Amino acid sequence: MLQAFGKAFKTPDLRRKIFFTMAIMGLFRFGSIVPTPGVSYKNVQACLDQANNGGLFGLVNLFSGGALLHLSVFALGIMPYITSSIIIQLLTVVIPRFEALKNEGQSGNAKLTQYTRYLTVGLAILQSTGLIAVARTTGRLFQGCALEIIPGATWPRILTMVCVMTAGTAVIMWLGELITDRGVGNGMSILIFTSIAASFPTQLWAIKTQNGLGAFITVLVVGVGVIGAVVFVEQAQRRIPVQYATRQVGRQSYGGTSTYIPIKVNQAGVIPVIFASSLLYIPSLIVNFSGSNSAWATWIKANLVKGDHWIYIVTYATLIIFFTYFYVAISFNPEEVAENMRKYGGFIPGIRAGRPTAQYLQYVLSRITLPGALYLAFVAIIPIIALIMFNASSNFPFGGTAILIVVGVGLDTAKQIESQLQQRSYEGFLR
Repeated sequence: MLQAFGKAFKTPDLRRKIFFTMAIMGLFRFGSIVPTPGVSYKNVQACLDQANNGGLFGLVNLFSGGALLHLSVFALGIMPYITSSIIIQLLTVVIPRFEALKNEGQSGNAKLTQYTRYLTVGLAILQSTGLIAVARTTGRLFQGCALEIIPGATWPRILTMVCVMTAGTAVIMWLGELITDRGVGNGMSILIFTSIAASFPTQLWAIKTQNGLGAFITVLVVGVGVIGAVVFVEQAQRRIPVQYATRQVGRQSYGGTSTYIPIKVNQAGVIPVIFASSLLYIPSLIVNFSGSNSAWATWIKANLVKGDHWIYIVTYATLIIFFTYFYVAISFNPEEVAENMRKYGGFIPGIRAGRPTAQYLQYVLSRITLPGALYLAFVAIIPIIALIMFNASSNFPFGGTAILIVVGVGLDTAKQIESQLQQRSYEGFLR
């Protein structure tokens, strides 16, 4: 891996792409610390030192690289785009028009991408309005802090803040597309990677400050082990062999090749963890906004707010397993794969084409999804284990959504660099 990166910097074209990507990452981090007009930066810093935020705000703050709780220009981060992408992907299963666009190929995907952009701007307007409304109320955004975040919040000032945050989200989309077109890797994934990785040094130093050098070394050792395990599982896949029959068209023979269908153990990625985290925070959000002190509100505060309670852990793991099966079911269609194989003369050795192939693919998929779901649930509750052992759930970097995204994006980017190096090696050999 290190040798591949060394060769990449020796290749002029690839070196320019890497430096361009790093420059965009630096610009993105700069926008994450520039405060939005109308926000009291001094009070925000004071509240950040006092408060301990988790739940949904903590999740969104993770994806924004700390920009959300700083109320910066890029406060919303990449979350509106992620949400709109997931919504459009789910709607392709429900709306026939979207499904037809998906099947049209590149032109249809370009149209779906345009819809995703429009939806992202709409969600950014809604989320920025909600964030400002929460920030105006003392103690809502920063629990336990009584300082005023937006002093003198007049309607023109609020409208300006909404426009600035929405424009920041649009700029983030543009930066991500620039990386995809002129840089290395998937632009949106790289920006998410930047946001999460930027918080690692602060989190590790906080563990050392609060728990001492012994806990710090233990966390590093555990982190290396977790990263190794995540890399191993993310690379694991079941390869289903596919044979294509030979076809004679005139004097030319087509087909007769062997390939395989790769089905990953973690077919759903990090989406189930995001869904479960968001859904699990809804009860506590309702209690906070209702201000109720009834029996049900007390039960929710005692069992579904603090992560170290066994009811919270079991519910969280169950939701992750459920959403893993749900997302795999809508993202991988065995009948469609079997039909495409039949059209091009492909078959699985020992399995008849058509419906038996679809049933076999569904059989393999349902059984390989179980270890993937259990793996996601285990990685997601690592910060909860850290809470119990080190009292460091809010600043534990090696677990949950963060480590899944960082490792996944790192692996994909390294593969793209390696593939471009191989392409240049083949071109040099042919010349």
